Amino acid sequence: MRIDAHQHFWKYDSERFEWITDDMAELRRDFLPGDLYPILQTAQIDGCIAVQAEEHLRETEFLLELSDSHPWILGVVGWVELAQDNLDELLDAWSSNSSKLLGFREVLQSKDPEYMLRKDFIRGIRKIGQRGYTYDLLTYPNQLSAALKLVDSCPNQGFVIDHLSKPDIKAGDWKAWKKSLQPFGERELVCAKLSGLVTEADWKKWNSSDLFPYLEIALEIFGPKRLLFGSDWPVCLAAGDYQEVIGVIESFADQLSGDEKDALFGESTQEFYKI
Repeated sequence: MRIDAHQHFWKYDSERFEWITDDMAELRRDFLPGDLYPILQTAQIDGCIAVQAEEHLRETEFLLELSDSHPWILGVVGWVELAQDNLDELLDAWSSNSSKLLGFREVLQSKDPEYMLRKDFIRGIRKIGQRGYTYDLLTYPNQLSAALKLVDSCPNQGFVIDHLSKPDIKAGDWKAWKKSLQPFGERELVCAKLSGLVTEADWKKWNSSDLFPYLEIALEIFGPKRLLFGSDWPVCLAAGDYQEVIGVIESFADQLSGDEKDALFGESTQEFYKI
């Protein structure tokens, strides 16, 4: 099974999606399963993981409703405020009713690094881990030091680093990013998504040679079986179409064995999210 481990759906609203700026105007419309399914078929992708794009409980419910109606949406990474007092109540309800809820994510990149080291936040991470949920780390490189402390505070929790923590590919800056990312390779329950990289490059002029050094570093740090392919559709459309995005990863994967390719394009996603 070939799986896209990272994509989004939304019904566009300018107030709810204010992060979609003028230079991403093509994203200012609805993106729903009917838009994605033919693209996945063309790319020979069997299913996908829908990841939150809005920090609101309605986002989790919206994605779960879509997944119930479309079997090829294999799971949902939703949103919940981990520090809230009624977290257990919400988790109880989801555990009883939503087998496709696989994990959670917050937009940590917009928060102070110390946010993820708060006691109430760490307590929330531990609570979701006790129920078998994963956590997607959406960070910038300057937040990786705090993220590492979080990971070490929750040694039994499965984490995945989204978009390789968004290195500054446009500027060609990789040394500090690599140094910050390196320790995660020693944490066996941490994986990383090969996703969202085209939007960290020059949207108008990027090519595969701009991305390959970062992919090589990720392969060096995590190995081929702790990397997950993700398109970051439709956000990737700001810089290229779906086929271009997956084409870069497929070209990079030519150096891998058949088993390693199977892991990158699906098996590692199944294992991490327990699909």
